[in-house]
Amino acid sequence: MKVIIFGEWNDFNELKTKVTSSLEDLWLNDFIEVVESNSTDLKEELWITKNPALIIEEESIEFKDMIFEWVVPPEDEIKSMFISIIGWDSESSCSPWWCGSWCSCG
Repeated sequence: MKVIIFGEWNDFNELKTKVTSSLEDLWLNDFIEVVESNSTDLKEELWITKNPALIIEEESIEFKDMIFEWVVPPEDEIKSMFISIIGWDSESSCSPWWCGSWCSCG
């Protein structure tokens, strides 16, 4: 999975910092790549109208979508978004594809 941070300037930097920190806190930084973009092609493809924007791309299933734009949500909302996307079981704190040392299934 890839997270694309689209845009530039202060809000862009703040969003990138929060996304990176969230992935590190969830131990996902080795599995989810964060990239920066200001591509006109990407902007047109996803109809991005405001900066910054957060895009999720999963190349294995040819999926790419803008999750939000023109906002930098609090870090806890970003973490919740990632947990929702990867499908962790909130009861056991387990991911269906990976268990960390904090996981209750192992």
